[in-house]
Amino acid sequence: MSPYLGELAGVMAVFSFAIVAPGADTAMVMRQSLVHGRRAGILTAFGVGTSLLFHLTYTILGLGLIVSQSLLLFSVIKWAGAAYLTYMGIMALRAPAPKLPEPGAEAAAPMSDVKAFGLGFLTNALNPKPILFFLSLFSALVSHQTPALVKGGYGLVMATCLILWFSAVSCFLTMPKVRTAFSRAGLWISRVTGAVFIAFGVRLALSRAD
Repeated sequence: MSPYLGELAGVMAVFSFAIVAPGADTAMVMRQSLVHGRRAGILTAFGVGTSLLFHLTYTILGLGLIVSQSLLLFSVIKWAGAAYLTYMGIMALRAPAPKLPEPGAEAAAPMSDVKAFGLGFLTNALNPKPILFFLSLFSALVSHQTPALVKGGYGLVMATCLILWFSAVSCFLTMPKVRTAFSRAGLWISRVTGAVFIAFGVRLALSRAD
């Protein structure tokens, strides 16, 4: 068996736990799906996956090491991400009860494809933790002799799996029976997700570049 396949298996074994662990990305995809519909949820998932490739690219190129060693750069990204998540949380708390559409109807609160994608991208891109996660993951499980092109292939597999997972979450949440159950919660969808965003924003603000 190719040593690269063994490396990829090890990387994916660890990454699979990171995918399903609740986080700001999960909260964003859930809210987008419930409030704006399946298309917005899936496009948000693609935004998160693209951002993951963004993190992986500069980690592979060595910029991730520079950021991880620079308290100033880490702090700038950290506070920008914390401010963004807190802002999203406040907006969610202030939002009226979402009116979920009937099956087959247009979303009551339409969102452009670009905005849906951008929300997913920014939620992940403004979090410095992926920098340290991927840097640690690749340092521990990927040989320094592995070509950058192969490492990039690992990244594509990881991003694809992440997009598929969040797309599946979006599809599940937008099933008619599931949407009906959530529509009964009404206002609580915005309130709970808003609190979650703020909580993750505070957690990010208090995080350290350990």
